[in-house]
Amino acid sequence: MDRLKGKVAVVIGAGQSPGEAMGNGRATTIRFAQEGASILAVDRNPASARETLNMIGDPNVDADVFESDVTDSESLRAAVEAAMAQWGRIDILHYNVGISVTGGEQVLEKLTDEVFDRVNSVNLRGAIMAAKFVEPIMRSQRSGVVLLVSSMSAIETKTPLVAYRTSKAGMIAFMQLFAIHNAEYGVRANAILPGVMDTSMSVDTRMRLTGISREELVANRNSRVPLRRRQGSGWDVANAALFLASDEAQFITGVSLPVDGGNLVKIGW
Repeated sequence: MDRLKGKVAVVIGAGQSPGEAMGNGRATTIRFAQEGASILAVDRNPASARETLNMIGDPNVDADVFESDVTDSESLRAAVEAAMAQWGRIDILHYNVGISVTGGEQVLEKLTDEVFDRVNSVNLRGAIMAAKFVEPIMRSQRSGVVLLVSSMSAIETKTPLVAYRTSKAGMIAFMQLFAIHNAEYGVRANAILPGVMDTSMSVDTRMRLTGISREELVANRNSRVPLRRRQGSGWDVANAALFLASDEAQFITGVSLPVDGGNLVKIGW
């Protein structure tokens, strides 16, 4: 259990929205800690991030919480500076913050500047600015990993969520740019593309917005997944992140890894 031993990880989005399902950011924070990483758990809700750290089950875990709003670039800079002040290095930046809004507000005919800007400021601009602040640190170290949680929605076109899809596609484009321009410094960058997942954001938030029962919603979502007709979980994303963050993936950069139970295979991607 030491695949990240000696590494410092800044996990942005270490808390989660209310719900019984495990979120991607929370699961990843726990897995990184279990594998020996020191962690700065960053979230706009510090109580939720603290709850994540408590779930690790080890009172001696080397971790701290930092409150940050990703729409405020200076608060992201402050988070990076806090990690450097505490540990003197940053080996992993994991950006797991993402929002959507109800589908009706995102179809092109109803899309507004406010909705588009809100989604992209959180999903895309926050990821870019966080990477901007760690880049000189990782270049100086001549090592480091930037992981961005995108979505299979960046690739598939079935759901007409304009703001969400463009933000997630933009994350992939930026990740590739970051990867190629930092490769000579030994700094890697990759993206994870979750599919239909049983997480608090994907299931519990939809339950609140639609009034559909968990049983009905989960059954519908399970039916859309080729692999075992069952949604993935936050742990699936966490395990993918763990691999990409570890030295086992030291020759992998610029990759978009689907964690989607085969959904993108249906369109030949």
